[in-house]
Amino acid sequence: MPLRFLCLLFLTFTLSSMATEQAFAPTAPGTTELKTLPPGTLLKASAQGNYFDQSGRLFRPLFNYISANDIKMTVPVEAEIDGAAMYFWVGREELSKVRETDGAVSVVRLPERQVASRGARGAYSQKNFSETRAALLEWLEGRSDLEATGPAYAVYWNGPFTPWFLKQFEVHIPIRSKK
Repeated sequence: MPLRFLCLLFLTFTLSSMATEQAFAPTAPGTTELKTLPPGTLLKASAQGNYFDQSGRLFRPLFNYISANDIKMTVPVEAEIDGAAMYFWVGREELSKVRETDGAVSVVRLPERQVASRGARGAYSQKNFSETRAALLEWLEGRSDLEATGPAYAVYWNGPFTPWFLKQFEVHIPIRSKK
C-alpha cells in the first residue's frame, strides 16, 4: 500500500475515534428501544427542502458558531429530514459560551423527551434513513401502549471523516404512552 493511503487511513481512524462528549448513549445497531433524552440546549441551522440535499449548507453555520464561541463539539448531531434542519448539542461545560440566535443559528432549549429509537450502521443517506425509519415504524405499530407525537428524525454519531461502514446512526420518533 502506498504510504499516502496508510497516512490517510490512520488520520481517518484517529479523527473518528477522538473523544467527544455524548449528550446521551447511542442505540446499538440493529436494536430498537425506548429512550428518555435529557433536557438540553441545541444549536439549530435550517434551510428549505430536504436534509439530504442541504446537509452541507447546514453544517457550515453551526461549525462557524461553535468555532467563534470556542464551544467543543458534542455528539450526536440531530437532523430533521423534511424541513432540512441540523442540530448540535451543547455540552454542560460549554453552556456559558452560548450566545443567543445570530441569524444563521438559533438556540433551542428542549425539555426531557421520550423517543422510540432504532440503531443502525452505514452511510448517512436517504436510503438508510428510510429503511431504518420503516423498521422503527413497524416496531411502533406493534406497540398498542405507545403513540407517535412527531415525525421521525435522524441522529448521527460520527464525523464526516469516518468511513461509511463504521458510521453509526439512529432514527428517533417522539412518543408518549396511550391512556
